[in-house]
Amino acid sequence: MEKKSHILVVEDEQRIARVLQLELTHEGYTTTIVHDGLDAWQTLQAQSFDLLLLDVMLPGLSGIELLRRVRSRGDATPVIMLTARDATVDKVTGLDLGANDYMTKPFEIEELLARIRVSLRQAPIAKKHSSRSLLTAGSLHVDTASHDVHVENKHVALTNREYTLLCYLLEHPNQVLSRDQLLENVWGYDFYGETNVVDVYIRYLRNKLEKPFGLSFIQTVRGAGYMFKESSL
Repeated sequence: MEKKSHILVVEDEQRIARVLQLELTHEGYTTTIVHDGLDAWQTLQAQSFDLLLLDVMLPGLSGIELLRRVRSRGDATPVIMLTARDATVDKVTGLDLGANDYMTKPFEIEELLARIRVSLRQAPIAKKHSSRSLLTAGSLHVDTASHDVHVENKHVALTNREYTLLCYLLEHPNQVLSRDQLLENVWGYDFYGETNVVDVYIRYLRNKLEKPFGLSFIQTVRGAGYMFKESSL
């Protein structure tokens, strides 16, 4: 029998928490509900989960601080943040700290369930990256245990998606990787439609890893995709 994914829901509004528990249970997930950030941190230290649903505004410990603590210990468990409609800063902060996704309240339960499925499919990819130790290319060094990225001995801050994309490129040097390949292996699902999201994140990496140092790691192969090569001037 296939193991049920265990989801920790950290939500202080009990009505919303109850609805989430009912819907997730109906979909076949095992759920644990916690209403306080500090209680959630204690729970996370006692057991592991397959996915975390974190509300941003929590008593005891905010969802953002909870996420920071989870990621700082090298835990790559997928995290979906639940944010208020106008909380743009929370969304940006959450993604920068390593959240996999976010949902704005009020949300449609079917969309949340779809995003949960995507994040769970992506989880083995993140786990594979976190199990390695060091990836290097010239002056670029990635410590996959701590997720630290350095170029010419200078620390470079990457979002969770940027980091995962970089690791995949580093693991496949001198290979032409199509946009569809990158979407499937980095985003964790088969993508149908526009693939320009790959181009956007490649640009992010270039702006952070190449331009400040006068380097060029990522080559564009016209009509085919991208190739990662050891840096050239």
